[in-house]
Amino acid sequence: MTEPPRLVKADELDVEVYWRAPDRSKQVILGWRDGAFLPTDINYHRDHLGIVTNNFGDLIRIGEGDEVRDAVHPLSSEGLTAYDYALSDSLAIRTADGEVTVYQVQVRPRSFTRPLVVGILYIDVATAELVRFRFSFTPAAYLDRQLEDISIVLESALYENRYWLPRRQEVEIRRRVTWLDFPARGIIRGRWEIGDYDLNYNIPPGLFQGPAIGGLLQARKSDSTWSEPLEQAIAGVAQPVNQQDMEALRAEIERLAGFRALGGLSSKRLAAGSISDLVRVNRVQGLTLGFGGIVGLKGTRIQFRPTISYGTSDHRVGGALTAGWSMGAMGLSLGASRRVVDFSDLPVIAPVVNSLLSQEAGEDHGDYVLLNAVELGIRRRLGGRTSLGLSLGIEESQSVAVDASPAAGSYRANPPLGSGTRRVARLNLERASGGFAVRRDLQGRVALEVGEGSGDYVRATASGRWVASLGGSALLSRVYLGVGSDRLPPHRSFAIGGRGTLVGEPFRAFGGRSVALAHLEWRFEVPVPALNLGSFASTGRRMTLAPFVSAGYAAQPLPGLPWVRTGGIRPVAGVALEWFMRLLRVEAGVGLRDGGLGVTVDINRDWWGLL
Repeated sequence: MTEPPRLVKADELDVEVYWRAPDRSKQVILGWRDGAFLPTDINYHRDHLGIVTNNFGDLIRIGEGDEVRDAVHPLSSEGLTAYDYALSDSLAIRTADGEVTVYQVQVRPRSFTRPLVVGILYIDVATAELVRFRFSFTPAAYLDRQLEDISIVLESALYENRYWLPRRQEVEIRRRVTWLDFPARGIIRGRWEIGDYDLNYNIPPGLFQGPAIGGLLQARKSDSTWSEPLEQAIAGVAQPVNQQDMEALRAEIERLAGFRALGGLSSKRLAAGSISDLVRVNRVQGLTLGFGGIVGLKGTRIQFRPTISYGTSDHRVGGALTAGWSMGAMGLSLGASRRVVDFSDLPVIAPVVNSLLSQEAGEDHGDYVLLNAVELGIRRRLGGRTSLGLSLGIEESQSVAVDASPAAGSYRANPPLGSGTRRVARLNLERASGGFAVRRDLQGRVALEVGEGSGDYVRATASGRWVASLGGSALLSRVYLGVGSDRLPPHRSFAIGGRGTLVGEPFRAFGGRSVALAHLEWRFEVPVPALNLGSFASTGRRMTLAPFVSAGYAAQPLPGLPWVRTGGIRPVAGVALEWFMRLLRVEAGVGLRDGGLGVTVDINRDWWGLL
């Protein structure tokens, strides 16, 4: 789940909060607007729509008690016997009236079988007031079995040099299905900015009557009281959220928990890396069926992941067994696998679409190799978005032939990509996406690979994706660079052209031991009529247009493989449109050197990893 999350629905609320010592509060929703960016019928618990008062009090409840109920607060009287505390740091906060010393206290349960929290408290030394609280929960705290985890940040600011009052609050609730480990999750992310305090206000006693959160019960469809469009407001709060980075918080919490598991999901589930892991079609294996599972050692973060697959045309059994362990920012894995895979680093089509085209039209957009491998890997998170990975393994590559027949048309031959056994070491540095709705974002990956055995080689690649907002439009670019040494094995070579890389050129016509590929598009939205698809879905009222230019270069082709050098740069120009809430993408491109025309229809590449 390395792709940036897709925004499904966004809500913005204006809430007036009343509070009276010691613990009486009332919240009134004065304004509420929402927008759907994908088909959804999502609803919220009422307490998701208001802020946290009194730092939750002695007992923490979330989702009106349906998600978390009565988790003991570390600063309550009962918490003193339920938790272990460790003073980890101190910091000084300078104000106009002097300096405030704050202690950073780590807290974790004495028993992880109880509904408790794991986190970090920041406490004013002089007043013992809670300044900041970052935390998550033990597995026993989650009452909803679909909950993967909940992460919360509460921050206060000092007013009149006397009162620590809420300033910013964030919550992230992650859910997944209970019976299947699949790389997709639903995320509810809330962010509150609290200010405009009126202190020592005379609150009428009757105001506290009724529900704790009153006011509007649903969003107003036509509310003109907001100062900016919802999309602009989302972008305004997304950047600080991503700087906070809940991934970094989760890594910090995992480190505090040691070897103990923190997620609320079952440790034993069926598993699939994508829909195509369950069923797919290609020209080598034909119809291929597979499934997998996940078995975790209870109470620990040690997991075993077995998978198996069977090709009905080549009668080849494949699969893998991987053991993984993680603690905080570090993860270890050891696995063995036997897989038929497309050789290229560059995905060019949604796997589900490729299966349909392979079966019905004889158009398979993959070139396959059989890999038998044993690998030991380690990954270390260097920051909220950056990670470093190292793997050592033994890998055998074998050529595979076409064994299937399509319903119509005929398959092209599969190139000979096998070349024997090698010892392989891989090192990579990766920067993940900053999240959704960011105005500017840069993600990328740099990798170095060294092989020794039946032909020693070195291979290096760099890829990047950059997006920047330009008023009501955006620029998006992708770059891929690759180079290999003289004895680079065929299945580690490069190929470009056609669908997914250079629309308008022949498919994978160019390749070799070195390659460069660049793509730049200007994205803007235009209004279109919406088609109603039911009570909670439509095709959307806007379509994205994206004029683009691409260019590719390839050199040093390998003998016996069908791709050749480009003979210079191969430029392409075209236009893409994305419709149905950006789920579908159509591209039309023209090769500027030869005048070739190409048109593709596909699912948006943001979803390819799931398909």
